[in-house]
Amino acid sequence: MSETILVAVAWPYANAEIHVGNITGSHLPGDIFARYNRLKGNRVLMITGTDSHGTPVTMSADKLGKPVEEVYKSFHEGFIELFQQIGITYDLYTTTHSENHFKVSQAMFLALQKNGYLYREFSKQWYSPSAGKFLPDRYVEGTCYICGYESARSDQCDRCGNVLEPEKLINPRATTGDGALELRDTEHFYLDLSKLEPDVKKFLQSRSAHMRDTVIGESLRKIESEGLKPRSITRDLDWGIPVPVDEPQWKTKVLYVWFEAVIGYLSAPIEWAQLSGQKEAWRDWWINPEAKQFHFIGKDNIFFHTSQWPAELMGAGSAFLEFFTGEKDAPLILPYDVPANQFMNLESQKISGSRNWAVWGRDALTRFDPDAIRYYLTANMPEAKDSDWDWAEFVARNNNELVATWGNLANRVLSFCYKHWDGHAPDVDPASLRDSDLGLLAAIESGFNTVGAELEAVRLRSALSETMKLATAVNQYLDVNAPWSAVKTDKDAAAKTIYTALKAIDSLKVMFAPFLPFTSERLHGFFGYETPLFGEQYTEEVTDAIGAHKVLRYRAGQTGSLSSWKPSDLNPGQKLNQPGPLFKKLEADVIEAERGRLGK
Repeated sequence: MSETILVAVAWPYANAEIHVGNITGSHLPGDIFARYNRLKGNRVLMITGTDSHGTPVTMSADKLGKPVEEVYKSFHEGFIELFQQIGITYDLYTTTHSENHFKVSQAMFLALQKNGYLYREFSKQWYSPSAGKFLPDRYVEGTCYICGYESARSDQCDRCGNVLEPEKLINPRATTGDGALELRDTEHFYLDLSKLEPDVKKFLQSRSAHMRDTVIGESLRKIESEGLKPRSITRDLDWGIPVPVDEPQWKTKVLYVWFEAVIGYLSAPIEWAQLSGQKEAWRDWWINPEAKQFHFIGKDNIFFHTSQWPAELMGAGSAFLEFFTGEKDAPLILPYDVPANQFMNLESQKISGSRNWAVWGRDALTRFDPDAIRYYLTANMPEAKDSDWDWAEFVARNNNELVATWGNLANRVLSFCYKHWDGHAPDVDPASLRDSDLGLLAAIESGFNTVGAELEAVRLRSALSETMKLATAVNQYLDVNAPWSAVKTDKDAAAKTIYTALKAIDSLKVMFAPFLPFTSERLHGFFGYETPLFGEQYTEEVTDAIGAHKVLRYRAGQTGSLSSWKPSDLNPGQKLNQPGPLFKKLEADVIEAERGRLGK
């Protein structure tokens, strides 16, 4: 029976280009998982979008001397270009700066307010008399009063990870150079997480059997040691979502980005349903208790997705629909799993955009094929601990594994077959296959269960490794049976070997497809299949009361997804298409050339 699965990926900030650490942290694992589930015939909705609000975006605009909306749109459209090029198949990639997201976020606010989980309180915030305004968190830096880090933001320390009280910051200074700062009272709304702590703890305990230890352990330890404390959900800013309170003092404030951005996991499916002409279809992923939601994020966002976001959902309950649609319904469901990844470093150093110590996604794709990048990022994915992008290892894995083990296997067998059997698979009676042939095909068939189990558990590195082991087994089978020489002395025996190898490669193509979609689709075409494995990506312009924004969408089309995750259906004598190489060997000089780009 098919499942209904929401693949929700972390929303990238519209303040910097996306690098390989971002890609392997959330976007690529989400795509691999979504592609696998589509091949299984599950009903998948993969969503995210550009996190368009908050001070990181306004700071980028200040730095560039451009309007905030212009800067956000520039990054947003760049992200869409990247995801198309590297094959991240979002059913909808949108933005938080849309009329739909504004309405959904405001409805969530009102639901929490109605249910008694919001309260108002005055707090101290740094104010710049020379600028005549309160300065948002990221505009104020100082020394962390917990660990002594001298460049801590007023709300959070990036070194020790603690949420900070602005008034305790030591030696505060404005990053904009707006003169001396004063602490002044300002009123904000707070989400009373302490009221929801028992429910959040029960939720986490109910997920402990399948959530990663690095996620569940950190989340429960944080609650046990610190508890869930009330958190402000509004900010003194003019860029963002208006606070839905009809009082003058709230006209200069907006919803805090950390409160409203996660609501995008709900607003994006609603927008997708509207764009698809199925206005109520979003309920299948949000009201249906049988649906499963997977949140793909980096480790720095664990708390917000395992604690604050579930708290928002539980606190809003069925009142959300009352404010959004005017009707009462069942409550919104909670996340099923949060497979957060750790960080990827670069050449043994932390990735740093300010130092240009990064491999930028769009830039790398001008020199390397997308599947080569996807392969290395998956094989080196930081699932349980931090990993490291190393250019020497990138070249070695590309040449020794992707090219030599898998690419050469597919190309030499198909090319040999195309030449010696006139562009067709050998016309072999399957009943005549030998024990060694049947043994290999049985091992490949069992791989669908082995690899599938790893993918369902979101152990993507292991799933890729198991698939590559099966490719190695096919190479070993060919070494033993040597069809290259047998074709001259016993063409019937060679035909059985080649037919068996073709069936094995045809099956492996499906197992590799979630990881290597571009080359798998090409290989699919070499076998003569007319129905593609996957659908297509396309962009669309959406205009609403807020303005216009571009979205990236995915169209399944006439794919073979309902029956694709299974062993090969290759028929004896099946017509093939002219094959060709799938991957490119990289020269050793690539290593120093790429290292030379770093830090400049």
